[in-house]
Amino acid sequence: MQNLSTAPMLTTQRLVLRGPERDDLPGFTRFMTSASSMEAQGETVTAEQAWFGFLTGIGHWHWHGFGFFTVVEQHTGHPVGRVGLIKHSNWPDVELAWHLFEGAEGKGFATEAAMAVKKWAYEDLGLDRLYSYIDWENTRSQAVAKRLGAVTDGTRAPHELEAEVWVHSMESH
Repeated sequence: MQNLSTAPMLTTQRLVLRGPERDDLPGFTRFMTSASSMEAQGETVTAEQAWFGFLTGIGHWHWHGFGFFTVVEQHTGHPVGRVGLIKHSNWPDVELAWHLFEGAEGKGFATEAAMAVKKWAYEDLGLDRLYSYIDWENTRSQAVAKRLGAVTDGTRAPHELEAEVWVHSMESH
């Protein structure tokens, strides 16, 4: 398959992180339109909005030189989610973000992939700090942030008032 972005390939013990490919669109669309985690946060979208979001993600790589990696489980070859760095035009800082597809939660994939992205961000991009904007009710993502060494003082993100700002120190990448 053809990588549609400038994304490098990162590997971990169980995962391959790669740029988005055309064949990733159906899984991404399913996640964005119907995943229970998206429904719980009131963030589901239409299939057309998911398509635009997918293309925006590809453009993000070309604009910033970073974006969401598609996370693939090595032994099955199946995508299990997306983890990466994002910075939208109205966001104050670069966010380390993760979304796991249904059935992939609770296996440590988000933490494992995010650790690889954090290391890449520090070593290859020279970023000295990352942020995660996590809904104050999303205890599962908060647990991932804690495992990554992030801390919060409860401050809310200016662009998303339901989200707390979690700060990732890069010293323990």
